[in-house]
Amino acid sequence: MKREIVLDTETTGLDPFSGHRIVEIGCVEVTGGIRTGSVFHTYLNPERDMPEEAFRVHGIANDFLKDKPVFSEKIDDFLAFIKQDQLVIHNASFDMRFINWELENLGFPPIPMSRTTDTVTMARRKFPGAPASLDALCKRFGIDLTARTKHGALLDAELLSDVYLELLGGRQVTFALNANATSSSETSETATARTFLPAREFAIAAEELAGHEALIATLKNPLWLEKP
Repeated sequence: MKREIVLDTETTGLDPFSGHRIVEIGCVEVTGGIRTGSVFHTYLNPERDMPEEAFRVHGIANDFLKDKPVFSEKIDDFLAFIKQDQLVIHNASFDMRFINWELENLGFPPIPMSRTTDTVTMARRKFPGAPASLDALCKRFGIDLTARTKHGALLDAELLSDVYLELLGGRQVTFALNANATSSSETSETATARTFLPAREFAIAAEELAGHEALIATLKNPLWLEKP
């Protein structure tokens, strides 16, 4: 089954080329349209100060990060987790700019943008003119946001994995592939009983049968007449 990695980062600012760095990475594994429960999560020491405007977004303070590993200490674990699979990211160009800056700084090849699926682009195509932020999409799909008081890479990756599956056509709640299972968009409050009518029988006209027999007669050595 297809394996995808839903990824999010938190940073000290908007541009790695201005000296900003990643401070948190969260990854969630999705296989065959289902979250497997396997995750990668780490905080990172950016080796610089945390600007106040960035702290207000994610609440990650300098004191909290000072004993955390630097990116070079976690790069092998990160690459081993994502492997060569597709990365699902909300506003992919932002996160990939930071990740590729870190990779290239350590002598690793950059990850091509062709390996990313941008959920902002997906949302704008599906809902033209509507807000495409993660909060807005969670509200649209009825995804619980109560734990999201601030941005956090792992929490946002988990929320994004639900949003992504909704953008693809709807989350499968369980592994049980049966008629009684309901999707997140068809809850017990909104689901309606379905009545299945018996299959209709269609009689074949005599002229259709005659035409079929005439066609069969033109075939040479049909396989169904060969002896086993």
